[in-house]
Amino acid sequence: MAVMFGADALEGVIGMRDAIDLVEWMARHEAAGRTFVSPRLTTRFEGGWMRMMFAADYESGYAATKAFHMIEGVGVRYIVSLYRLADGELLAMLDGRLITDLRTGAASGVAARRVYIGEPVTVALIGSGHQARAQLESLASVYSVQSAVVFSPTREHRDKFAHDMTARLELPVAAAESAEAAVRNANVVVTATSSVSGEPVVRGEWLDRCRLLCAVGSTRPQSVEIDTRCFGRAALVLLDSEHAAEEAGDLQNAIKAGAAPGSKCQSLAQLAAGEVSVPMEDMVLFKSVGTALQDLALSIQYFEMLGELPHYSRVAELGSLKQPVSGPPRP
Repeated sequence: MAVMFGADALEGVIGMRDAIDLVEWMARHEAAGRTFVSPRLTTRFEGGWMRMMFAADYESGYAATKAFHMIEGVGVRYIVSLYRLADGELLAMLDGRLITDLRTGAASGVAARRVYIGEPVTVALIGSGHQARAQLESLASVYSVQSAVVFSPTREHRDKFAHDMTARLELPVAAAESAEAAVRNANVVVTATSSVSGEPVVRGEWLDRCRLLCAVGSTRPQSVEIDTRCFGRAALVLLDSEHAAEEAGDLQNAIKAGAAPGSKCQSLAQLAAGEVSVPMEDMVLFKSVGTALQDLALSIQYFEMLGELPHYSRVAELGSLKQPVSGPPRP
């Protein structure tokens, strides 16, 4: 019997520090070769697009799919489906918006935990949406952040972000007049935009003080957040997906330009397993496209914390078993 969790049911159940722990836990399973992640499938149609992702964790015995679609002028909707690997039974369906924001922030937290910064931390954020909020919350849970600054093209959005996050995190957050002004004096920089213009929003020549750059918004080939010089300046490039080079336009550009050779690219899973030597002073770049494994890590926790509670909706025989009499099952 599958249990249904809407967005309200998930709100506040898992905190950011716990989310970082969960994503790190799953990353260690990945490093040990105990997981499977499929390439994501993106289908475009008139007025929007849809994406499907799948991952399995053999250690915990769970698998998950995430489906999300964007309708132009409307927005994006996410659904995560959690399965038991032993028999394929559907266990839960979860609203995926919060999961996506939380796990993306948590992945940056996994990277940040291993990047030492020996001076007061100032965070610059390019983007003022849900992802940017989760990124700042994650970084503030890892570092003692002295201040933060945000830029996004719409003044009202960046001003609201600064006001809301100052109150939420009890640290000073200011709005900048340009991306360059935000980034120039920051030692931690985050790009969390929805830009599909193909033009970078952060340029490498602005990063003289940057110790950690988290680029989390570009997940499609036509999307570029950072230029090739950002990759060139990094002594270490961390990737959270083996399929990242197929998915992110800025990473594709960097590889073509020779700015992201395999010799300086390592996986977040290897980092979590203690298999990566992190430079003590030079810049580290974390390029995230997100994975269904990260969604799975949080979905397992939500299910195990909430699944036995009686007040959530349940559906019997959703995905009922069909046993073929002979031959392979019909698709």
